[in-house]
Amino acid sequence: MIRKIIHIDEEKCNGCGLCAHACHEGAIDMVDGKAKLVRENFCDGFGDCLPECPTGAITFEEREAPAYDENAVKESKKKKEEERKMENRPAGGCPGSRFMQFERKEETGAAAPAKGSAVSRLLQWPVQIRLMPVKAPVYDGAKLLIAADCTAYAYAGMHEDFMKGKVTVIGCPKLDPVDYSEKLTQIIAQNDIKSVTIVRMEVPCCGGLQKAAETALKNSGKFIPWQVVTISRNGEILD
Repeated sequence: MIRKIIHIDEEKCNGCGLCAHACHEGAIDMVDGKAKLVRENFCDGFGDCLPECPTGAITFEEREAPAYDENAVKESKKKKEEERKMENRPAGGCPGSRFMQFERKEETGAAAPAKGSAVSRLLQWPVQIRLMPVKAPVYDGAKLLIAADCTAYAYAGMHEDFMKGKVTVIGCPKLDPVDYSEKLTQIIAQNDIKSVTIVRMEVPCCGGLQKAAETALKNSGKFIPWQVVTISRNGEILD
């Protein structure tokens, strides 16, 4: 039969796996580092995977394809759930990109960690901008830290001085072929974000991250306190 179904351009696919995670029907798998529509009869044509694709590799097309098989989808989900229970695994998607929120206790006095000590201040997982959900309870009333990947390696006090008490999202505009501004705009616009801190390296390519964050703040339509902090390549705060 001729029907609407998704098409994945393998040349544009960067292998992030977000579409496979977003497909509730289980029609998409990652094969050799690329997303593939492996079960055409599982694709309902609604396109939940489209908004998640950061490279625009997924489009709709009308062509000859098997009819959507709702019963087969239900059976597949049931089988996967049974396998998950047997293996004692958490439900849904890739474990590496599944959202988790951590409780961090504030310690004072003698129990407080020394400056630069190895105490994690990360409040959630994942941290990559591309993998972060648009809506999550961790954003409620949160201070948002938008940081370049390299800052955590260049600046020794990243956790205590910047990440503590903040939701941290990271990215590298030089390595990720995406425009972060759209995702960041959604996060800021759809959640109760109290402030935004942008931490970038002094290198020119980090300007893309700063620009994306500033664009997101502007496009969100909100007036939120924000600041930019620049880290030098030898690990010092420049401004």
